[in-house]
Amino acid sequence: HSSIPAAIREWIHSQPPPAAPSQLLSSLADLLLEKMGGSSGVLYGLFLTAAARTLRGRSDPAAWADAVDSGIDAMQRSVPGAVGSQYSFWESQSQSLSIPHRYGGAAPGDRTMLDSLCAAAQALHSLRIPGADPLRVLEAAVQSAEAAAEATRHMEAGAGRASYIRSSRLEHPDPGAVAVAAVLGAVLGGLRD
Repeated sequence: HSSIPAAIREWIHSQPPPAAPSQLLSSLADLLLEKMGGSSGVLYGLFLTAAARTLRGRSDPAAWADAVDSGIDAMQRSVPGAVGSQYSFWESQSQSLSIPHRYGGAAPGDRTMLDSLCAAAQALHSLRIPGADPLRVLEAAVQSAEAAAEATRHMEAGAGRASYIRSSRLEHPDPGAVAVAAVLGAVLGGLRD
């Protein structure tokens, strides 16, 4: 997955990205499915395709936050064995962002890509605040995803491939969590350029 950020940057610089947000995410989904492959590629594809559907005809910042919800929901529904319960990171706030508590048996804290994805989603919720600067919000989401990915270094694997490996052998952050942060970072870098 280490070539994915470079592929995203190359794609963003090689042609003007689609102007419509839904088309942008659909194209990004196609790129990741082509370049990434494996179960991670499929999960990213599901996430981005569902998010793109939510953005059809919409481009306001709150729509992007809704798109994140839709993407996570699509991933949660598509994984065999996923439990339908939802967990809200925003229980104390009037508008809550529901994030799947279970994802193919995984939850935040289980040392999977879900750790970074949910951390980023929590930061992206700020897009619903009137006047929020989308680039600053995305920057915060990238920082949250990176911190969550690094935090997986010290977690016991509760799900995913790492759960089959002895904890004493897990010395690095979860690759899926690192990949989520890298993909978001590549998108941010491309948008800044």
